[in-house]
Amino acid sequence: MRDDGTLDDPYAPSSPTTDTEDGTSTERTTAASRLRAYARDLTGRRRAQLALAAGVVCCLGLAAVAQVRDDTSDAATRGAPLASSAELAERAEQQRASRDLDRAAVPTTTPSAVATTADPDTTPRARKVAPARPTDPAPVAGLDEDQMENAEAIVRTGRAMGVPRRGLVIAVATAMQESNLYNVASGVLPESQDFPHQGVGWDHDSVGLFQQRSSSGWGPVGRLMDPEFATRQFLTALEQVPGWQQMRLTDAAQAVQVSAYPEHYQQHEGRATRVVDAILPSGR
Repeated sequence: MRDDGTLDDPYAPSSPTTDTEDGTSTERTTAASRLRAYARDLTGRRRAQLALAAGVVCCLGLAAVAQVRDDTSDAATRGAPLASSAELAERAEQQRASRDLDRAAVPTTTPSAVATTADPDTTPRARKVAPARPTDPAPVAGLDEDQMENAEAIVRTGRAMGVPRRGLVIAVATAMQESNLYNVASGVLPESQDFPHQGVGWDHDSVGLFQQRSSSGWGPVGRLMDPEFATRQFLTALEQVPGWQQMRLTDAAQAVQVSAYPEHYQQHEGRATRVVDAILPSGR
């Protein structure tokens, strides 16, 4: 029993609960707040996930672009698969040709040089013309063609040896006396007739323009039949005679020939001088 004297209702609740309007509103507000907070939290999480996914996609895209660029750079650097030796040679040839074209395109001479330099491909080349051989002089001093040719051989050989003009005159005069300026073979030496000759003599084994004897050591018969060789033999012996240039012509010739008629050479000095002058003009 309560103090107020009222009877306790055995069926009444021990502590009254009042389902008031205020209590119901509060509970609903709290629940709604919790729902909104959960929704916001859920939305934030989804946004974060979306942002993370977007970031991952962007990173993957950038990585792919970088990889493509790296692959492109590597491909450019590495190039195609290794070429064969033939392809390498062809590429090298093309590079050389390209360099040649580049050099050809750049002028290497100044305008003045271009103006004064002839084009070797278009300018006719002047042919080298050998100097004309001096015309053989006409025979002089009563000589014929063969005698004049033999006199020329004597003068030409003496000039090549550096013999002075006086020695040439002595040689021509000696040949006039010995063989009349003909290349004579010997009837005593049949072998001498196997070589070009212009007559046959019978003075022992004497042969050639100067009637030199092989048995006396002048040289082989075949060589003595050569006017140039015979002349060299005579002039070499003449230059070994002391003071020959100051001697009379006949004395100089006799010192070489040792003839049985030493004075006969002198008679030919005038004619020999005319012949040498005709072959070798003054000043030469």
